Amino acid sequence: MSTPSEQAPLRLYLVRHGETKWSLTGQHTGRTDIPLTEHGEAEARLVVPLLKDVSFSHVFSSPLQRARRTCELAGLGDSIEVLADLAEWDYGTYEGMRSVEIREQVPGWNIFRDGCPQGESTEQMTARMDRLIAHLKTLNGNVALFAHGHVGCVLATRWLGLPLTEAGHFPLATASLSVLGLDPKHGNVPILSAWNLTPGRGFLEGFTRPA
Repeated sequence: MSTPSEQAPLRLYLVRHGETKWSLTGQHTGRTDIPLTEHGEAEARLVVPLLKDVSFSHVFSSPLQRARRTCELAGLGDSIEVLADLAEWDYGTYEGMRSVEIREQVPGWNIFRDGCPQGESTEQMTARMDRLIAHLKTLNGNVALFAHGHVGCVLATRWLGLPLTEAGHFPLATASLSVLGLDPKHGNVPILSAWNLTPGRGFLEGFTRPA
């Protein structure tokens, strides 16, 4: 017998992982599997009260440890299922570099338009997110997703049916919570019910922490 959560309309609770050394310095962290900082672990614990009263039909995480650890610290580690399509963008030759450094080599570079050499192209990322969304839409109820900054904003962009070039409008702070859903009043059109919430840390503090 299905549980009430499994019978309910689909709603996605997207959590970006907590701070790492590279997210703090702005270095692109794709497949490099680095841990959370002490501050990042504290950020992840702040997610607990946001999710503790939500009943989840599924809890999915990127295979990378920074996302899995955030899931554990957010109180959902016992239910975790690893989902490969939630892994961060493969930055290829740009791994570990900051955007300003990349633009010194490639003026005007924009990941959402240009992709990454020897990594994933925008076409490949679009295909990966569309495949992920198709899978998620076979599910019901509240679904938790623990993932990364770029893959999260790309997921939101494709959830809304927008081209990848629009993904820059959906930035994510570390350990932020966003909610994606379907509006039954308008033919189940995909919507963003909430975006980039970091309660208790101040507006945009996930991007710029005081020294």
